[in-house]
Amino acid sequence: MAEVVGLRSVPGFIVFDLSGAPHSAGGTRLAPDVSEHEVALLARAMTYKFAALGAEMGGAKAGIIGDPADKESRAAKLAAYCAEIQPLADDGRFLTGPDMGTFEEDFAPLRARRAAPAAISAVVDDVPFEDLLTGFGVTVAADTALRARTGSGLDGGSVAIEGFGKVGGGVAREVSRRGGRVVGVSTVAGSLHDPAGLDVQRLLDLRREHGDRCVLAYGRPAGPTSELFSVPADVLVPGARPGSVTSRVAEAFPAKVQVVAPAANVPYTRAGADVLRQRGIAALPDFVCNAGGVLGYRSAADASPAQVLADVQARIGELIGQALEHPDGPLAGACASAQRFLRGWWGDPPAPPFANEVAGTG
Repeated sequence: MAEVVGLRSVPGFIVFDLSGAPHSAGGTRLAPDVSEHEVALLARAMTYKFAALGAEMGGAKAGIIGDPADKESRAAKLAAYCAEIQPLADDGRFLTGPDMGTFEEDFAPLRARRAAPAAISAVVDDVPFEDLLTGFGVTVAADTALRARTGSGLDGGSVAIEGFGKVGGGVAREVSRRGGRVVGVSTVAGSLHDPAGLDVQRLLDLRREHGDRCVLAYGRPAGPTSELFSVPADVLVPGARPGSVTSRVAEAFPAKVQVVAPAANVPYTRAGADVLRQRGIAALPDFVCNAGGVLGYRSAADASPAQVLADVQARIGELIGQALEHPDGPLAGACASAQRFLRGWWGDPPAPPFANEVAGTG
């Protein structure tokens, strides 16, 4: 059902999950090791995300092979890429925006004929709004699920976040704003844990200066990245590459964990999700938790950032609330809802997005 289209201008490809769909959308990922298999999983997650939101849109993703840290090469590749896909973007066959390794400003050439809503390029409290949006939605999902269990939501609750980039930083900001404690964070350089709560603003400041090595500059002993999922917290936020929650990882989650609220797409293997359900841990659907960015790009052209956030709060809160009512858990509930919508406009839905258990990374 999926279609892979090789790029001519740069090393990379686009995966259209619903081959033949008149309109498809999804982000563009730039990484040295991005693969067709990973991008296909991400495109499938986008199909389910649009279906969960009630949008007749196929999922798609692009992968460009390159080093995001090589600024000169990166700029040249993205300029050539935008020029190549301009016809696809102009007629809506492939709408794209930032993902891992890319930013909204990288897609300026594509916005001349199809502008993004004004809120996307806004700056809120000295932070690009696009950096806040997805993390805000993940936090709404976690707060909704925790409130259903404890009655108090994130106020006084604890959260551990895998990945402390744009989305992870957005989650940390919003968790703190809602009265929660960020008790653990990780990057590729290592992980931090403080049961009393980490200083989020200090971490954000250090990230601007040191990047992923912010966890090493914080002043507390840093452990391996893998220790993040051993942190006792009410909510765990998988925020890295696909397949991080395998059955082995899910079995080792601390007993304190009540909710898994993914920031990353396709964090679960099927076996990992089954273990969480058996343990009574609410495995929230990634394609709903991280839908804030899609809602932002689909917002009214003149909507203010406050209006976009209010819509994200309402939509993601509603969808998570509905998914929590499913007898087999919220992930199964959201998948069933998305599949019903797909049957109504597309036909037989593709299988839900799960990563490969053996590889652990999709």
